Amino acid sequence: MTATDENLTVRATALTRQFGKRVAVNEVNLTLARGEVLGFLGPNGAGKTTTMQMITGNLAPSAGQVEICGVDMLERPRDAKARIGYLPETPPLYRDLTVNEFLALAARLHRVPRKQVGAAVDTARARCGLTDVGQRLIGTLSKGYQQRVGIAQAIIHNPDVVILDEPTVGLDPNQIRDIRALIRELGGQHSVILSTHILPEVEQVCDRVQIMHKGSLVFNDTIAGLRHFRGGTLMLGLRQAPAVEEIAAVPGVAHVEVVGPASDGMFRVEPEKGADPIDALVARAAERGWRLSHVAPAASHIEDVFVQLTQREEAA
Repeated sequence: MTATDENLTVRATALTRQFGKRVAVNEVNLTLARGEVLGFLGPNGAGKTTTMQMITGNLAPSAGQVEICGVDMLERPRDAKARIGYLPETPPLYRDLTVNEFLALAARLHRVPRKQVGAAVDTARARCGLTDVGQRLIGTLSKGYQQRVGIAQAIIHNPDVVILDEPTVGLDPNQIRDIRALIRELGGQHSVILSTHILPEVEQVCDRVQIMHKGSLVFNDTIAGLRHFRGGTLMLGLRQAPAVEEIAAVPGVAHVEVVGPASDGMFRVEPEKGADPIDALVARAAERGWRLSHVAPAASHIEDVFVQLTQREEAA
Protein backbone atom coordinates (compact mmCIF):
# COMPACT_ATOMS: atom_id res chain seq x y z
CA MET A 1 0.00 0.00 0.00
CA THR A 2 1.33 3.39 -0.99
CA ALA A 3 0.35 5.94 1.62
CA THR A 4 0.11 9.67 1.12
CA ASP A 5 0.77 12.13 3.91
CA GLU A 6 -2.99 12.70 4.22
CA ASN A 7 -3.85 9.10 5.13
CA LEU A 8 -0.83 8.32 7.29
CA THR A 9 -1.80 7.71 10.90
CA VAL A 10 1.67 6.80 12.21
CA ARG A 11 5.03 8.12 11.07
CA ALA A 12 8.12 7.16 13.06
CA THR A 13 11.34 8.60 11.68
CA ALA A 14 14.86 7.44 12.60
CA LEU A 15 13.72 6.21 16.02
CA THR A 16 16.71 5.44 18.20
CA ARG A 17 16.89 4.37 21.82
CA GLN A 18 20.05 3.81 23.85
CA PHE A 19 20.32 2.29 27.32
CA GLY A 20 23.74 3.39 28.43
CA LYS A 21 26.13 2.32 25.69
CA ARG A 22 23.76 -0.32 24.30
CA VAL A 23 21.70 0.69 21.26
CA ALA A 24 18.37 -1.12 21.61
CA VAL A 25 16.74 0.53 18.59
CA ASN A 26 18.77 1.98 15.75
CA GLU A 27 17.17 4.52 13.38
CA VAL A 28 13.94 2.61 12.73
CA ASN A 29 11.42 4.09 10.29
CA LEU A 30 7.80 2.99 10.42
CA THR A 31 4.68 4.24 8.68
CA LEU A 32 1.07 3.13 8.95
CA ALA A 33 -1.77 4.10 6.64
CA ARG A 34 -5.41 4.49 7.54
CA GLY A 35 -7.20 1.18 7.12
CA GLU A 36 -3.97 -0.85 7.13
CA VAL A 37 -3.07 -3.80 9.39
CA LEU A 38 0.68 -4.00 10.03
CA GLY A 39 2.33 -7.12 11.41
CA PHE A 40 5.25 -5.99 13.58
CA LEU A 41 7.59 -8.88 14.26
CA GLY A 42 10.93 -9.67 15.79
CA PRO A 43 12.65 -12.29 17.95
CA ASN A 44 13.11 -11.70 21.64
CA GLY A 45 15.56 -8.86 22.19
CA ALA A 46 15.11 -7.41 18.70
CA GLY A 47 13.93 -4.01 20.01
CA LYS A 48 10.30 -4.48 18.99
CA THR A 49 8.81 -3.76 22.43
CA THR A 50 11.04 -0.72 22.89
CA THR A 51 9.91 0.60 19.50
CA MET A 52 6.25 0.12 20.41
CA GLN A 53 6.79 1.90 23.72
CA MET A 54 8.22 4.88 21.86
CA ILE A 55 5.37 4.90 19.35
CA THR A 56 2.78 4.90 22.14
CA GLY A 57 4.59 7.62 24.07
CA ASN A 58 5.48 5.42 27.04
CA LEU A 59 9.21 5.79 26.39
CA ALA A 60 11.04 8.83 25.06
CA PRO A 61 13.39 8.16 22.12
CA SER A 62 17.06 9.04 22.36
CA ALA A 63 16.68 10.42 18.84
CA GLY A 64 14.04 10.50 16.13
CA GLN A 65 10.42 11.55 15.88
CA VAL A 66 6.95 10.03 16.22
CA GLU A 67 3.83 11.59 14.73
CA ILE A 68 0.31 10.26 15.25
CA CYS A 69 -2.06 11.68 12.62
CA GLY A 70 0.40 14.52 12.15
CA VAL A 71 0.63 15.28 15.88
CA ASP A 72 4.16 15.21 17.28
CA MET A 73 4.36 12.82 20.24
CA LEU A 74 7.07 14.81 22.04
CA GLU A 75 5.55 18.25 21.48
CA ARG A 76 1.88 17.34 22.12
CA PRO A 77 1.88 13.97 23.88
CA ARG A 78 -1.64 14.19 25.26
CA ASP A 79 -3.18 14.92 21.88
CA ALA A 80 -1.11 12.23 20.17
CA LYS A 81 -1.93 9.56 22.76
CA ALA A 82 -5.64 10.36 22.52
CA ARG A 83 -5.54 8.96 18.98
CA ILE A 84 -4.13 5.59 20.10
CA GLY A 85 -5.85 2.53 21.55
CA TYR A 86 -3.62 -0.10 23.14
CA LEU A 87 -4.06 -3.70 24.23
CA PRO A 88 -0.94 -4.99 26.04
CA GLU A 89 -0.17 -8.71 26.14
CA THR A 90 -1.83 -8.91 29.57
CA PRO A 91 -5.16 -7.07 29.20
CA PRO A 92 -5.59 -4.30 31.83
CA LEU A 93 -8.88 -5.63 33.22
CA TYR A 94 -10.64 -5.17 36.55
CA ARG A 95 -12.02 -8.63 37.20
CA ASP A 96 -14.47 -7.49 39.89
CA LEU A 97 -16.26 -5.06 37.55
CA THR A 98 -18.92 -5.93 35.04
CA VAL A 99 -18.14 -5.49 31.37
CA ASN A 100 -20.35 -2.40 31.21
CA GLU A 101 -18.77 -0.86 34.32
CA PHE A 102 -15.25 -1.44 33.08
CA LEU A 103 -15.90 -0.08 29.60
CA ALA A 104 -17.59 3.00 31.06
CA LEU A 105 -14.51 3.55 33.22
CA ALA A 106 -12.24 3.11 30.18
CA ALA A 107 -14.34 5.62 28.24
CA ARG A 108 -14.00 8.23 30.96
CA LEU A 109 -10.23 7.62 31.19
CA HIS A 110 -10.04 8.20 27.44
CA ARG A 111 -11.91 11.50 27.88
CA VAL A 112 -15.10 10.43 26.12
CA PRO A 113 -17.70 13.13 26.98
CA ARG A 114 -19.99 11.95 29.78
CA LYS A 115 -23.13 12.18 27.63
CA GLN A 116 -21.53 9.93 25.00
CA VAL A 117 -20.22 7.22 27.33
CA GLY A 118 -23.31 5.00 27.08
CA ALA A 119 -23.31 5.05 23.30
CA ALA A 120 -19.56 4.42 23.21
CA VAL A 121 -19.93 1.38 25.49
CA ASP A 122 -22.79 -0.02 23.38
CA THR A 123 -20.81 0.44 20.17
CA ALA A 124 -17.64 -1.17 21.53
CA ARG A 125 -19.61 -4.11 22.94
CA ALA A 126 -21.38 -4.65 19.62
CA ARG A 127 -18.16 -4.51 17.60
CA CYS A 128 -16.37 -6.94 19.91
CA GLY A 129 -19.20 -9.47 20.29
CA LEU A 130 -19.94 -8.56 23.91
CA THR A 131 -23.59 -7.53 23.61
CA ASP A 132 -24.89 -10.43 25.72
CA VAL A 133 -22.33 -10.21 28.54
CA GLY A 134 -22.57 -6.55 29.57
CA GLN A 135 -23.79 -7.39 33.07
CA ARG A 136 -21.33 -10.24 33.65
CA LEU A 137 -18.35 -9.85 35.97
CA ILE A 138 -15.14 -9.85 33.91
CA GLY A 139 -13.60 -12.44 36.25
CA THR A 140 -16.31 -14.96 35.29
CA LEU A 141 -15.65 -14.69 31.53
CA SER A 142 -13.55 -17.08 29.47
CA LYS A 143 -10.10 -15.94 28.36
CA GLY A 144 -11.43 -15.39 24.85
CA TYR A 145 -14.12 -13.04 26.09
CA GLN A 146 -11.64 -11.28 28.35
CA GLN A 147 -9.48 -10.62 25.27
CA ARG A 148 -12.56 -9.16 23.57
CA VAL A 149 -13.08 -6.87 26.56
CA GLY A 150 -9.43 -5.83 26.30
CA ILE A 151 -9.89 -4.93 22.64
CA ALA A 152 -13.13 -3.12 23.45
CA GLN A 153 -11.35 -0.85 25.96
CA ALA A 154 -8.73 -0.11 23.28
CA ILE A 155 -11.35 1.09 20.78
CA ILE A 156 -13.85 2.65 23.20
CA HIS A 157 -12.79 6.18 22.21
CA ASN A 158 -12.73 5.37 18.47
CA PRO A 159 -8.96 5.94 18.07
CA ASP A 160 -7.23 6.27 14.72
CA VAL A 161 -4.56 3.72 15.69
CA VAL A 162 -5.09 0.41 17.52
CA ILE A 163 -2.02 -1.44 18.82
CA LEU A 164 -2.51 -5.09 19.80
CA ASP A 165 0.26 -7.02 21.55
CA GLU A 166 -0.14 -10.82 21.32
CA PRO A 167 -3.97 -10.70 21.29
CA THR A 168 -4.47 -14.46 20.67
CA VAL A 169 -1.97 -15.96 23.13
CA GLY A 170 -3.53 -18.72 25.23
CA LEU A 171 -6.79 -18.92 23.28
CA ASP A 172 -8.37 -22.08 21.87
CA PRO A 173 -8.75 -22.47 18.07
CA ASN A 174 -12.32 -21.18 17.99
CA GLN A 175 -11.42 -18.13 20.09
CA ILE A 176 -8.37 -17.46 17.88
CA ARG A 177 -10.56 -17.54 14.78
CA ASP A 178 -13.01 -15.08 16.33
CA ILE A 179 -10.27 -12.64 17.44
CA ARG A 180 -8.61 -12.79 14.01
CA ALA A 181 -11.94 -11.95 12.39
CA LEU A 182 -12.30 -9.03 14.79
CA ILE A 183 -8.81 -7.75 13.93
CA ARG A 184 -9.67 -7.85 10.21
CA GLU A 185 -12.86 -5.90 10.97
CA LEU A 186 -10.91 -3.32 12.96
CA GLY A 187 -8.61 -2.84 9.98
CA GLY A 188 -11.55 -1.52 8.01
CA GLN A 189 -11.98 1.53 10.23
CA HIS A 190 -8.71 1.93 12.12
CA SER A 191 -5.00 1.52 11.51
CA VAL A 192 -3.82 -1.57 13.37
CA ILE A 193 -0.38 -2.65 14.55
CA LEU A 194 -0.38 -6.33 15.43
CA SER A 195 2.55 -7.72 17.39
CA THR A 196 2.55 -11.52 17.55
CA HIS A 197 4.83 -14.54 17.61
CA ILE A 198 2.21 -16.65 15.79
CA LEU A 199 3.64 -16.08 12.33
CA PRO A 200 0.84 -17.68 10.22
CA GLU A 201 -1.52 -15.26 11.94
CA VAL A 202 0.26 -12.36 10.24
CA GLU A 203 -0.30 -13.83 6.77
CA GLN A 204 -3.99 -14.27 7.56
CA VAL A 205 -4.85 -10.83 8.92
CA CYS A 206 -2.13 -8.32 7.92
CA ASP A 207 -1.60 -6.21 4.82
CA ARG A 208 2.07 -5.52 5.46
CA VAL A 209 4.94 -6.91 7.54
CA GLN A 210 7.90 -5.30 9.27
CA ILE A 211 10.56 -7.45 10.91
CA MET A 212 13.14 -6.18 13.40
CA HIS A 213 16.43 -7.84 14.29
CA LYS A 214 19.10 -6.58 16.69
CA GLY A 215 17.54 -3.12 16.87
CA SER A 216 17.23 -2.54 13.13
CA LEU A 217 14.46 -2.99 10.59
CA VAL A 218 15.43 -5.87 8.27
CA PHE A 219 12.20 -6.37 6.29
CA ASN A 220 9.35 -4.11 5.21
CA ASP A 221 6.94 -5.25 2.52
CA THR A 222 3.39 -6.29 1.75
CA ILE A 223 2.20 -9.87 2.25
CA ALA A 224 2.32 -10.31 -1.53
CA GLY A 225 5.89 -9.01 -1.60
CA LEU A 226 6.83 -11.35 1.24
CA ARG A 227 5.76 -14.38 -0.82
CA HIS A 228 8.16 -13.33 -3.57
CA PHE A 229 11.07 -12.79 -1.20
CA ARG A 230 14.18 -14.33 -2.78
CA GLY A 231 15.60 -16.31 0.09
CA GLY A 232 17.41 -18.74 -2.23
CA THR A 233 15.25 -21.87 -1.80
CA LEU A 234 14.40 -23.60 -5.10
CA MET A 235 11.61 -25.90 -6.18
CA LEU A 236 12.87 -28.62 -8.52
CA GLY A 237 10.66 -30.92 -10.60
CA LEU A 238 12.05 -34.09 -12.26
CA ARG A 239 10.08 -36.65 -14.30
CA GLN A 240 12.78 -39.30 -13.80
CA ALA A 241 13.75 -38.48 -10.24
CA PRO A 242 16.98 -39.96 -8.84
CA ALA A 243 17.77 -40.56 -5.19
CA VAL A 244 17.88 -37.46 -3.06
CA GLU A 245 21.59 -38.03 -2.47
CA GLU A 246 22.33 -37.57 -6.19
CA ILE A 247 20.64 -34.17 -6.25
CA ALA A 248 22.42 -33.19 -3.03
CA ALA A 249 25.76 -33.98 -4.71
CA VAL A 250 25.25 -31.20 -7.30
CA PRO A 251 27.73 -28.35 -6.67
CA GLY A 252 26.17 -25.50 -4.72
CA VAL A 253 23.42 -27.61 -3.14
CA ALA A 254 23.35 -27.73 0.66
CA HIS A 255 20.20 -29.74 1.37
CA VAL A 256 17.40 -31.50 -0.53
CA GLU A 257 14.04 -32.76 0.67
CA VAL A 258 11.14 -34.46 -1.12
CA VAL A 259 7.96 -32.37 -1.41
CA GLY A 260 4.70 -34.34 -1.47
CA PRO A 261 4.49 -37.93 -2.76
CA ALA A 262 7.78 -39.24 -4.13
CA SER A 263 6.03 -40.12 -7.40
CA ASP A 264 5.46 -36.38 -8.06
CA GLY A 265 9.19 -35.82 -8.45
CA MET A 266 9.16 -32.47 -6.61
CA PHE A 267 12.05 -31.41 -4.38
CA ARG A 268 12.89 -28.41 -2.20
CA VAL A 269 16.53 -27.48 -2.72
CA GLU A 270 18.45 -25.31 -0.24
CA PRO A 271 21.58 -23.76 -1.84
CA GLU A 272 24.86 -23.36 -0.05
CA LYS A 273 25.41 -19.86 1.28
CA GLY A 274 26.08 -17.46 -1.57
CA ALA A 275 25.57 -20.15 -4.23
CA ASP A 276 23.10 -20.27 -7.16
CA PRO A 277 22.99 -23.91 -8.29
CA ILE A 278 20.30 -23.53 -10.98
CA ASP A 279 22.72 -23.88 -13.92
CA ALA A 280 24.44 -26.85 -12.30
CA LEU A 281 21.08 -28.54 -11.62
CA VAL A 282 19.94 -28.03 -15.21
CA ALA A 283 23.23 -29.41 -16.57
CA ARG A 284 23.21 -32.44 -14.23
CA ALA A 285 19.55 -33.18 -15.08
CA ALA A 286 20.38 -33.17 -18.82
CA GLU A 287 23.51 -35.27 -18.29
CA ARG A 288 21.78 -37.94 -16.17
CA GLY A 289 18.43 -37.97 -18.00
CA TRP A 290 16.38 -36.76 -15.02
CA ARG A 291 13.93 -35.04 -17.40
CA LEU A 292 13.73 -31.62 -15.77
CA SER A 293 10.16 -30.26 -15.66
CA HIS A 294 10.44 -27.34 -13.25
CA VAL A 295 13.04 -25.21 -11.51
CA ALA A 296 12.17 -21.89 -9.89
CA PRO A 297 12.52 -19.98 -6.61
CA ALA A 298 10.14 -21.35 -3.98
CA ALA A 299 7.31 -19.13 -2.81
CA SER A 300 8.31 -17.79 0.58
CA HIS A 301 6.22 -18.13 3.71
CA ILE A 302 6.61 -15.80 6.63
CA GLU A 303 8.36 -18.44 8.74
CA ASP A 304 11.00 -18.86 6.01
CA VAL A 305 11.60 -15.12 5.69
CA PHE A 306 11.66 -14.61 9.46
CA VAL A 307 14.22 -17.36 10.02
CA GLN A 308 16.42 -16.31 7.11
CA LEU A 309 16.53 -12.67 8.21
CA THR A 310 16.90 -13.18 11.95
CA GLN A 311 19.38 -16.07 11.83
CA ARG A 312 21.50 -14.74 8.99
CA GLU A 313 24.15 -13.22 11.24
CA GLU A 314 24.25 -16.20 13.58
CA ALA A 315 24.87 -18.54 10.65
CA ALA A 316 27.58 -16.31 9.18
